[in-house]
Order: sequence, then C-alpha cells, then structure tokens
Amino acid sequence: MVAAERRYPSRTTLRHWERHRTDRIGWLRAAVLGANDGIVSTASLVLGVAAAHASHSGVIVAGVAGLVAGAMSMAAGEYVSVHSQSDTENADLERERRELKADRLGERNELAAIYVTRGLDPALARQVADQLMAHDALGAHARDELGISRTLSARPIQAALASAGSFAAGAALPLAVTAVAPEAILIPVVSATSLAFLALLGALAARAGGAGIAAGAVRVTFWGALAMAITAGVGALFGAVV
Repeated sequence: MVAAERRYPSRTTLRHWERHRTDRIGWLRAAVLGANDGIVSTASLVLGVAAAHASHSGVIVAGVAGLVAGAMSMAAGEYVSVHSQSDTENADLERERRELKADRLGERNELAAIYVTRGLDPALARQVADQLMAHDALGAHARDELGISRTLSARPIQAALASAGSFAAGAALPLAVTAVAPEAILIPVVSATSLAFLALLGALAARAGGAGIAAGAVRVTFWGALAMAITAGVGALFGAVV
C-alpha cells in the first residue's frame, strides 16, 4: 500500500510544477520595451544633437536629460496604462461576483456552456462546472469566462518599475559610448554600437520568449536604425539652418 501511494500520489499531493514562458510575459514585455526605448531614444537624441554641431559636453547633457526624462515618462505611462487594465479587471470581477450571488444556477449553466464549446460532453461539462464552482466559483468564471488569470493579471507597480529600470539601463549604453567616444567620430561610433546593442537585445528577448533569435534581432535593429537615421537627419537639417 505504501509503495502504491508513492507511485500514485493522492490528489491532495499533486502539484503542477511545470514553468511556461507565459509566466514571464508581464515583466518581459515591460523590460524589453523599456530597454529598447532607452537605447533607441537616447541614441537618436545624441545623434540628432551631435548632427546639429553641438559641443561634446552639450551632447552628453542632452543624453543625460533624455535618460532621466525618458525613465520617468516610461514609469508614469506604464503605471497609468496597466492600472487602467487592472481597474477594468476589478470592475469585471465585481460584476461577476454580483451575478454569482444573484443567479448562481444561471452562472453555472453559463460556465458549463463554455466547456461544451471547448469540446466537453454536456453532462461532463455540467459536472466540471459544479466542481469548479464548489471550489472557487469566482476564480473559475474569471479564468474561463473573462480570461483573467493570476499569470496574466495586471501589476501596475511591477510594470512601472520594470519599464523605468530597463529604460535607464538601455539609455546608459549609448550614453556611456558618447562619453568616451572622440568627438570627431562620435556619430558613426554611437550609431554602430547602438545597433549592436539593439541586435543583442532583440536576440535575448526572442530567446526568452521562445521566438526566432535572428528574426527578433533584425526587427529591433531595423526600427532602431530608422529612428536614428531620421533623428540625425533632422538634427543635421536644423544645424545647417542655424
């Protein structure tokens, strides 16, 4: 009997330990977006100011200002955006809570109908709905009716901190290159190193998300190169006019 229990654990001892890439989707999205924006915006700002024939110290000051302003903007924007998502989720959950209290049978039938559309036999669907609602009715409806899960739920503070920190880390890379690069070759050095940073970021993000590394590197590098080229062109235009 003991050997059998070891081979076949009871339901109370079963746990799902498998990790999936969706577990990291919340922080990964904010971190990749922040780092990418930090590299692209700071490098573009540096190139634009340098193309306008500003002094080396002026370019560095502009880069530092861009880093601070960008990090704060990313944090505020991400917090507001994700908090709006969180407010929407909470409103839907509160509505579902009221509906469960007012018409539990109707909500059970609604949940069973969802399982039928996913391929369960109607009798089995009703049995599954009964058991899940007995365990956690609101959680079952949140997951299967509203599509809200613990893994994908909105976390405003986490997203804001991840965005601000990753933006600052990304912006620090072209800014450090700007500080050490000779003024005469500042534009080509910052351009080349920033594109290399973007390619590495795209590859790492793609690997973490389970996508193709080459495709991830190419798409990030392409849009970064386009942004830097346009900004440098604007800077050169205004520098020539002045």
